[in-house]
Amino acid sequence: MSTDAAIYRTAISHVRRTPLKNAFTYRSYSWFVDVDHLPRLPFLLRPLAVFRAGDHLGDPDASIRSNVERYLRTQGIEPDGGAIHMLASARVFGYVFNPLSIFWCYRTNGDLECVVAEVHNTYGERHCYLLETDTAGRASVPKAFYVSPFNDVDGQYRMKLPAPGERLAVSIVLEREGHKPFVASMDGTRRPATLPNILAAAAAVPAAPLLVSALIRVQGITLWARRLPVVARPHHASQEAVQ
Repeated sequence: MSTDAAIYRTAISHVRRTPLKNAFTYRSYSWFVDVDHLPRLPFLLRPLAVFRAGDHLGDPDASIRSNVERYLRTQGIEPDGGAIHMLASARVFGYVFNPLSIFWCYRTNGDLECVVAEVHNTYGERHCYLLETDTAGRASVPKAFYVSPFNDVDGQYRMKLPAPGERLAVSIVLEREGHKPFVASMDGTRRPATLPNILAAAAAVPAAPLLVSALIRVQGITLWARRLPVVARPHHASQEAVQ
């Protein structure tokens, strides 16, 4: 197991401001890893964390690195073999759900080339946003992917995705015509991925990916019960190199 891997014990908040007000926060944890040195737990603990290329963009039979690099090439970026750091949930007890996975892609000289934000919805679809962030980790990009049945594919995402250090602080704001109908944030504290810390995180949030998926669906049912109009899901054409 890589000693460089880390776990962030997180608080994830969703705030919906229009047309109904709704907010909730839940606890979880995310892994922060170098894709070239993915953690591999001892056999008996492996159900608590498994990393598979098929849980992310691209060819499930290739490596995460090669899939990210292939995607970057479709966007006009030629990687030079620099580090790729990933923030994501691992597969736990055979299940994984990553509403958002983030890849920080570096040049071999240590400069940040770009950030890839990979979004999954509960319909089994995924979409990648390529971001050229400023020194504070900020970037804007048009929304292009149906995530919630109560939000159409319209507006601009204003993302703040600085590379995490001792603290993780990520936020996504949906902007439309001068207002911000939806805000999501994820904050956490870094812990080295030692066995005690892995066990503590798993005990604090058992089956974390399954819990996150269930909470999102419960919130959807709650909004539907409050008569928030449902927006039909459009066809989402797979991006090249994303699948």
